[in-house]
Amino acid sequence: MADLLYKDLSYNIQGAFIEVRKNFGPGHKEIVYQNALQEEFVTRGISVEKEKNINIYSPKTGKKMGNYRVDFLVDRKIIIELKAIDLLPKNLLDQVYSYLRNSEYELGYFVNFKSPKLYIKRFIYTNGRKPFLSKIS
Repeated sequence: MADLLYKDLSYNIQGAFIEVRKNFGPGHKEIVYQNALQEEFVTRGISVEKEKNINIYSPKTGKKMGNYRVDFLVDRKIIIELKAIDLLPKNLLDQVYSYLRNSEYELGYFVNFKSPKLYIKRFIYTNGRKPFLSKIS
């Protein structure tokens, strides 16, 4: 079996999600979870940038097409999008996958703190599947 991408860091991040949900439950606004998660990351010694812009590239040319602001960029490797919503539209999950597909990042998490059970979805889109990265100028 192949090694998991960023195994130890991923384990630590998921632990942070669980700790925040355990401490705050499902009833708060997204900003509360965002601030609590940032605090938990700092407590755990995880390098994190909040509301970080990431570049989105054309898969054909490698030219920058724009950017998107993710909730967190962890250790300059992992994208995290979080929500606190009752119903989870599929397009939100598709969005995280699209960010990975058209950026230099390979791993992302989508977390919904408001669902009855903490919802964590892990996405992988490896850079080996992104030939446009060699064209980025």
